[in-house]
Amino acid sequence: MTTQSLTDPLLAEIIATARHFYYQGWMVGTAGNLSVRLPNGGFWITASGRSKGELCKSDFVRIGPQGKVEHTSPGLKPSAETAIHQVIYKLFPEATSCYHVHSVEANLVSRFVQGDSLPLPPLEMLKGLGVWEENPKCSLPIFTNHLQVPRIATEIEERFTKALPEVPALLIRDHGITVWATSLESARNYIELVEYIFRYLVAARCAGI
Repeated sequence: MTTQSLTDPLLAEIIATARHFYYQGWMVGTAGNLSVRLPNGGFWITASGRSKGELCKSDFVRIGPQGKVEHTSPGLKPSAETAIHQVIYKLFPEATSCYHVHSVEANLVSRFVQGDSLPLPPLEMLKGLGVWEENPKCSLPIFTNHLQVPRIATEIEERFTKALPEVPALLIRDHGITVWATSLESARNYIELVEYIFRYLVAARCAGI
């Protein structure tokens, strides 16, 4: 059985998730990227320049364990954020999926603070991200949106090597949110939970809370 056939159900699930995110307004145009890890340490990732609302199974690129393209359809290239997915899988061996979306709210909240972390409100939704303390005080790491994406990946690796994040997510200022999880279902849930928190933060700011 080929690697492609082994991952067909996973790619179908990613396609459905991408379409869902597209209709939420989180992956407009060709924005965003989704990946699923393979047993050998490589991963499938959405190709660059493809509408996430109209993906098909040929719109994925397979990246090998050493970061090289192992399989792609003619004319396709891997997502520009491939280096970020690669470093996430390196830092978190338990992760089997990595999702990155662009939303208006993510970009707004990334400007709410000047530093490199965003304090998160003590909402019930944090339990879905693995935070179970009563009245928790945790934050989301923020990274600079460099034009050269490998530079972002390098800064993620340097920072997370020193201290792991409190939640399985990171925010790139003026760019979008990235999450990682042990399953495709969990990654989808994490995106929805984080985006809910972002909407809350924007609404609270508008309400003067």
